[in-house]
Amino acid sequence: MSLKFQRKKENFVCEHCGIAVEGSGFTNHCPACLFSKHVDVYPGDRGGECLGLMEPKALLLERGEYQILHRCIRCGAEKKNRAAPGDALQTLLDS
Repeated sequence: MSLKFQRKKENFVCEHCGIAVEGSGFTNHCPACLFSKHVDVYPGDRGGECLGLMEPKALLLERGEYQILHRCIRCGAEKKNRAAPGDALQTLLDS
């Protein structure tokens, strides 16, 4: 984990599908639709200015862990996020 990581336990309502999500301090995407939001410069800092929705584009397997590749629909930035237990990964596989 980066020294710049800032853990913040935040609940949110997904701006894509509307479900209420209970954050764990590591939660960075909706477990139902897998969308995220472009809010950070460094994980957890909430210093980003874009604020666009991050669409899940691919599911990757890296070092034995699933990663979700997100692409911002506003600015095109791409970021990988670790999949969490309970994520609806089949949603991405079916698309």
